[in-house]
Order: sequence, then structure tokens, then C-alpha cells
Amino acid sequence: MAVTYCFSRPATALVAVLLLSFGSVAASHIEVTVENFLRVLTGRIPPSTPRSKRLLSDDRSNILIYMTGHGGNGFLKFQDSEEITNIELADAFEQMWQKRRYNELLFIIDTCQGASMYERFYSPNIMALASSQVGEDSLSHQPDPAIGVHLMDRYTFYVLEFLEEINPASQTNMNDLFQVCPKSLCVSTPGHRTDLFQRDPKNVLITDFFGSVRKVEITTETINLQQGSEIMESSYKEDQMDEEPVEPLKYAEQLPVAQIIHQKPKLKDWHPPGGFILGLWALIIMVFFKTYGIKHMKFIF
Repeated sequence: MAVTYCFSRPATALVAVLLLSFGSVAASHIEVTVENFLRVLTGRIPPSTPRSKRLLSDDRSNILIYMTGHGGNGFLKFQDSEEITNIELADAFEQMWQKRRYNELLFIIDTCQGASMYERFYSPNIMALASSQVGEDSLSHQPDPAIGVHLMDRYTFYVLEFLEEINPASQTNMNDLFQVCPKSLCVSTPGHRTDLFQRDPKNVLITDFFGSVRKVEITTETINLQQGSEIMESSYKEDQMDEEPVEPLKYAEQLPVAQIIHQKPKLKDWHPPGGFILGLWALIIMVFFKTYGIKHMKFIF
């Protein structure tokens, strides 16, 4: 399925988040195909397409594209019937750059050999993350014995767990996101590419792509919006012209979000370290040999 969300940023920029999750069944009224996906990115869609199915971005927009599904070296499967290649994806991003459809783009992919999907990128201002290197599988997480399948991939699970701790005032940067799922947790080796990105990742906040807070200007003026004509001010403003001049409006200071939002840390499940288990077995064997000797080994094995 494919879902598009748009949010406003402080500098009147548009943040468009394109979330794509490709399974066996498409979401209602949405046909998820390679062609439609590329058309949404590049803006090559029929005029009759509703705004809810458009990527309404410009040269001030930060774009987040997240993709997950079955894939391989240089391709990702759509609906188990067709594939998108890393070359097609790279060319689509170049079209977006030439048509001034993004300012910065964050690409995240969770699939087998995911790093192969960003190898062909050549457009500026793109940062890419993948769940596995070329030649590696991206493994699943959290099996459900009731239905006999895994519910989520490992990389997606730990990224989601990390993002749930982020609030709008967070100062967490992209370098922290790179360290979310080490090989000890993901089993595969996550990778990232930043050579096309103009800013240092340590200076790029997570909220530049995953949400932000904007300033709001409050006005007491009443504005009439009339179709097919310019914006006209109401008579209320004309009545106020004879009154004493008032102080110009200013931006209100932001609320102390960091102090208001208190997120309790999650309780982590405790698991004994591997060295502890190994040491415990060694102690049991030593006690057994000291008590019974080696001649009783045949009763164990």
C-alpha cells in the first residue's frame, strides 16, 4: 500500500512523507505498481488525480521515503509480480531534483541486500540507509505462533523503537539513527550513504524528516476569501484604521516542549549475558567432576 502525508515546516517548507509498504494485497482504492510509484515521485500523473494521491513538494521540501518488502541485489519486489531496480529509482530521484521537487531526501529501505538499492544514486542532497549489505539477508523479528508468521522485520522493529522515544523538541541527530540496529541485534549489517548529502549528518536532526514544530503568527484581522478574485480585507480592518496604531504583531515564543513532554523510559527485558551462561555451565561441570569423577560420565552421555 502507499500513503502520502504532508506537514508544514518552519520556513514555509513542505515536508512530504511517502510511506510505502508492499505486501501481497494493495490497500483499498490504491494500485501499488512500479509505474504508479515512479509517477507519484516525478509528478507525472493525470490532472484528475486528487491531492491526497499527489506528492505536493517543491524545492523547500524534505522528503522521507521508506520501503520494505522482498528484494535482492539491485531490485525490490512489488506485490510479488514486478520489480523496481536501483537504476530506475536513481533516475526517478534525478528527475525530482531537476524538477525542483525536493530540498533534501532521506531514503530508508529494509530488504535483503538493501545497500544495493542506493549504490546507483547520483543526485545531490540524498541520504540513504539500508538494513543489510550486498550479499546479506535482512531477517525477521517477533514471530506470532498463532498465525505462524513473523510480524515485523528486525531493522524496522528497532528503528520504530528508537523513533518512539523522539519528541518534537528532540536534538537527536542522524548519527544516532545510524547506530540504532547494530549487527548484534539485526544479525545483518545495516549500511548508510552520506556522500551525496551536503550537510554533516551530526548536524541533521531527526525532526528535519520525521516531524517538526513551526511558529504560528496570531492575527485579529478578518480576511474574506472570494473565489476568482484577490484576497480582500473585511470592513472590520477599515473600521480599525481610525484607531490608535497598535504594536506590530510578533511571533510568540515556542512552548517548552521538552519540559512538557515527559516520556517514561521503556522497561527493557533482562537477558543474562552469554558469558554468564557459559560460566554457570563450567561451574556445574567442575562440581560434578570433583564429586563423582570422570568414571561417571557414561551415565550422562
